[in-house]
Amino acid sequence: MKSVIVGAHLRAEDIEPEARALAAGDVFLSGVDVADDQPLGDRELVLRVSKVRAVLLERATFIAIRYGFVVHGAEEAAAKVAPHAARWRALLEANRDNVEMTLKVIARNPRPRPDRRDFAGGADYLRALHESTHAAEVDERFRDAVSRLGTHRWTHRDGRSLECALLVPRADVPRVSEAGEQLRRQFPEVAFLLSGPWPLEVFADADRE
Repeated sequence: MKSVIVGAHLRAEDIEPEARALAAGDVFLSGVDVADDQPLGDRELVLRVSKVRAVLLERATFIAIRYGFVVHGAEEAAAKVAPHAARWRALLEANRDNVEMTLKVIARNPRPRPDRRDFAGGADYLRALHESTHAAEVDERFRDAVSRLGTHRWTHRDGRSLECALLVPRADVPRVSEAGEQLRRQFPEVAFLLSGPWPLEVFADADRE
């Protein structure tokens, strides 16, 4: 039997009985138990994990762990997350009442992805790929309006879009959703999608600090 890990939580009672609570140092991991021979790409399993994730988020904020992280028991779980557990606990304690919301926006002047065949060397191709990705921009007035919604982080996903992650108190989710509708009316020329709430992900990424 293996467990597909959903997230890292502050307390075991934030997990059970919807999933298995695996003690992992300073945190608990939520695991969905599946047979060892069940493929992770099985549609039924993906949907089951997605439903568990949604139920757990309604109960308490947690740190999302990318789908595909699998362990066999609490001992393996604790060993795998040991380098992160203390930092995760601090993040969960500080953001107990916060969730993430995500705004994805189409770039104003999208650039096509460079063709690898146009470059003699890999370094030149990677440089061009980086430049095309970070060339994506949106109306500065729109960007400023989004940034005023609260704590935020902008990310260039590719040459065609940008993403803004918002750290939002749970009680403010309706306010931010309404602000999204106001942005749609104020900037009808900007194509974007506001979604959430989501567990902590962007704001749990140490590389972004």
